[in-house]
Amino acid sequence: MANYSIKDLENFTGIKAHTIRIWEKRYNVVEPKRTCTNIRYYDDDDLKKLLNISILNKNGFKISVLVNLENNEIKEKVINLTQANQAGGNLIENMVIAMLDFNKEKFAKLFNSSVVNIGFENTILNVMYPFFERIGILWQTGSIHPAHEHFVSNLIRQKIIVAIDAVVESHSENQGSFLLFLPENEFHELGLLFYYYIIKKNGHKVLYLGENVPLECLSEVKKEKKIDHVLISMTNAMRKDDLKLQVEKIAEKFSDTIVFISGLQVGSMSFEIPQNIILLKNISEFKNRLLEIVFV
Repeated sequence: MANYSIKDLENFTGIKAHTIRIWEKRYNVVEPKRTCTNIRYYDDDDLKKLLNISILNKNGFKISVLVNLENNEIKEKVINLTQANQAGGNLIENMVIAMLDFNKEKFAKLFNSSVVNIGFENTILNVMYPFFERIGILWQTGSIHPAHEHFVSNLIRQKIIVAIDAVVESHSENQGSFLLFLPENEFHELGLLFYYYIIKKNGHKVLYLGENVPLECLSEVKKEKKIDHVLISMTNAMRKDDLKLQVEKIAEKFSDTIVFISGLQVGSMSFEIPQNIILLKNISEFKNRLLEIVFV
């Protein structure tokens, strides 16, 4: 069982630490434990209870009413509320709870319900992107362990791969071929997999090489396969000079091809960009460009 500080609770629930303290004293919502050195801490049960109370409180339930409910009654109200509002913040809060419990079945049920309600693409864009932003903040502040992030990342990876396989191959006249890969020392492939899904859904072929691909390995691919465009993702932080050099090497390797670059590092590319490089700020920008491309 993990231990959390009151600041951790604030990061998870969005409830200010000052408010949590007031609720402790006035309503005995949670009761902090103490270490042998008298430092206050909270456990998993405290966190889950506050997450559930946070969901209900944001949806109009008064704290004075909630404190008189049993835990199972609170959980039941959260479930009912989530079913009525699958695409909103309530869904994300419940996904956080499932992540903390390493509850694969609950997480899958939440994800699948969202897909039924708003579709796969909207679930990724409007639910999972905000969810990963949320857990990214939690990870940065030390509120969750890397194991939590790996747990949900692998579940979503499986979902995207299944969705990719479900897209019927197209035989359009305006069909292009894309090479997708993560450069060396890049391992975060969820975003790239979603681009794979979008490209295939739009009727184009994809050669997907995956993560951590050294540039020198790509010469053989260029010889064997017709590649119209390249799309990569760059997420890992690096020095500006190293980032510039990496982009220049990629541009040179595919000098006769347009290369799309996505990922967090796009925002750091304030240097001059080679002419065959196109930086993607978001998936919507890429979808618009896909409609404009004519393949021969």
